[in-house]
Amino acid sequence: MRAAPTPVLLSSTPADLSPWISTLDSVAAAVGDIPGLLSLAVQAGRTWPQPGGGRTAVLWELLASVAAIDVAAARVFEPHLDATAILAQAGQPYPDFGPGPEGSQDEAWGVFAAEAPGAKLEALPAGTGAVLTGSKPWCSLAAHLDRAVVTAHTDDGGRAAFAVSLRHPGVACEQPQWIARGLREIPSGSVRFEQVPALPLGGTGWYHSRPGFAWGGMGVAACWLGGAVGVARDYRDSLQAGSGTGREPDQVALAALGEVDRTLTAALQYLAWTAARLDDGTLGGGANQSTWSEAQRVRGTVAAAVERVLNLVGSNRGPGPLAFDEPYAKRMADLALYVRQHHGARDDAQLGRLTLKGDCPW
Repeated sequence: MRAAPTPVLLSSTPADLSPWISTLDSVAAAVGDIPGLLSLAVQAGRTWPQPGGGRTAVLWELLASVAAIDVAAARVFEPHLDATAILAQAGQPYPDFGPGPEGSQDEAWGVFAAEAPGAKLEALPAGTGAVLTGSKPWCSLAAHLDRAVVTAHTDDGGRAAFAVSLRHPGVACEQPQWIARGLREIPSGSVRFEQVPALPLGGTGWYHSRPGFAWGGMGVAACWLGGAVGVARDYRDSLQAGSGTGREPDQVALAALGEVDRTLTAALQYLAWTAARLDDGTLGGGANQSTWSEAQRVRGTVAAAVERVLNLVGSNRGPGPLAFDEPYAKRMADLALYVRQHHGARDDAQLGRLTLKGDCPW
């Protein structure tokens, strides 16, 4: 019998997360099953907390707990939950696109907001809505999803968010040439839109300027951190297994485990502190301080912690588990790719520009 998954905790107790433990168990059973994971994500969208609603820490704990089970599963859950939060922030929960089962809570959503050279999605007004034409890059799992929140260029020179049905005949999902060894179940390709009706969300500039944009970015960081907790648990378990067969860990192995512990503990405590401030309204509320600078600090801090854990565990466990331990090798490859959503020095440069303007707590 499989042991129940151990949740990743920021400030809650295990009892606080007990209403959702069965979902985490279902995630563990559905690893690799994208339709099954999407169904679970849709269920989570009905009951899991939304950011800024007073239980942000619980949301981030649940996302981290899913990632600790399987990083790719978190890549299924996080976009759907982010989309439901965006729709709620825009006052458009589960919009209706026409006849059929539209507008229900049984639809799987994604969020497609990336930009790339040579790919441009344009939105033109059409009655009370808009029509989308062009292409959108980096659309993960598009062929498996029902709906999406997408960003598009508007006729006033800005960008806006729209809710759109991916089942419209004007939508064509590319079969991506996904050669990555990480996140093999989550291919990301381009989607082509041809005169596809869409519902505007919040107007030009709203998507990137709303506080929820920063909140969503920190939710992704919670997934990264949960994945690193999974890697750390793999390492601890391997040392315990070695001790059970007479191979006691040496000082180097113990030092690595100690550094992993303090690295993860510091990042978890930072997320807990940030979640509390987000919920009480003080996050980014100081003079000259913004929510986005806080998000960049969280994402950069967590990304650095993840990179350090990957390095420590990978160098200490060596090549054997990467070659022969499938769950561990998958977790390492998935997390290494997922954390690359942080842009390293370029994101730090953006934070540096904000800091130069005084947008910092010190």
